[in-house]
Amino acid sequence: MARQMRVAWMYHDIMDLYGDTGNMMVLRKRCEDRGIEFVLDTIGIGQEADLSAYSLIFLGGGADKEQMSIIPDLLSRKENIRQAMASGTFVLLICGGYQLFGRYYEAADHSKIPGLGFYDYHTDTGREGARCIGNVVIEANLDGLETKIVGFENHGGQTVNVDEPLGKVIKGCGNSFDAGYEGFYDGRILGTYLHGPLLPKNPEVADFVIARSLQKDDPDFKYTDLRKLDDVWENKAREAILSKLEK
Repeated sequence: MARQMRVAWMYHDIMDLYGDTGNMMVLRKRCEDRGIEFVLDTIGIGQEADLSAYSLIFLGGGADKEQMSIIPDLLSRKENIRQAMASGTFVLLICGGYQLFGRYYEAADHSKIPGLGFYDYHTDTGREGARCIGNVVIEANLDGLETKIVGFENHGGQTVNVDEPLGKVIKGCGNSFDAGYEGFYDGRILGTYLHGPLLPKNPEVADFVIARSLQKDDPDFKYTDLRKLDDVWENKAREAILSKLEK
């Protein structure tokens, strides 16, 4: 059976902070190495698209100015995004993208910017001049796949009322100062503050995203159905990072 992963990269020209382009590069390479066709469509402000036609929706990070610029267009797509998730489209959200699926986020000037409101979490402005910044390690359980995820966070916003976190923080801040937990995962979306970009450092997470996306067309497809790749260099780099951060 020929498989295809169709990705809608939302606001690629605006929400691409800290090298989030690398996430798409990794997904493409890991699909192509397995003979999985990888189709990437970039979707900008005002561009028509039926998001329910895609296996994966990706929305990266941006500063307040960039986030505010996409709000009207993003909100206009709310029902289409809801339909996409209901049809099995998986969603990967980094930083600002993660914030925008909640009720609101509070900008640096304390104005409240509405989000899509799919979830009850929201993002408040943190302590004046203070940020969650630095390398992060979390322990996560992705539908039975237990893994340590490494990345880099840099956010002043404090995301609270997160009832289904992605993982437990071993090093770093996470969703907020002293939160103890990072990100959000509920089976439909994976949201995280981890830049770096995320996926080159975490091949297991990359494959998890691929597997969940392929389930759009084949609900019986499993993570373990993906052919193993030779991740020797990815894992050497990852272990080097972990050995430094876990001391």
